[in-house]
Amino acid sequence: MKLLLDENLSRRLVPFLQHDFPASSQVVLEGLESGSDTDVWNHAKKHGFVIVTRDADFQELSLVWGPPHK
Repeated sequence: MKLLLDENLSRRLVPFLQHDFPASSQVVLEGLESGSDTDVWNHAKKHGFVIVTRDADFQELSLVWGPPHK
């Protein structure tokens, strides 16, 4: 499983996750720092990421669009 950390989680966490979750990243590292939640959602879906966040925005998106692919 690959994790994609939202902007509200530090990219400094990524190296600590690599052992258990290889290929994980953070939105800034993926070039999405100015992207909308929809951009992040679509990027995660396209590249097989599971989104990790501290806000409710993605939960609300999942209620509208259904759960993400993972």
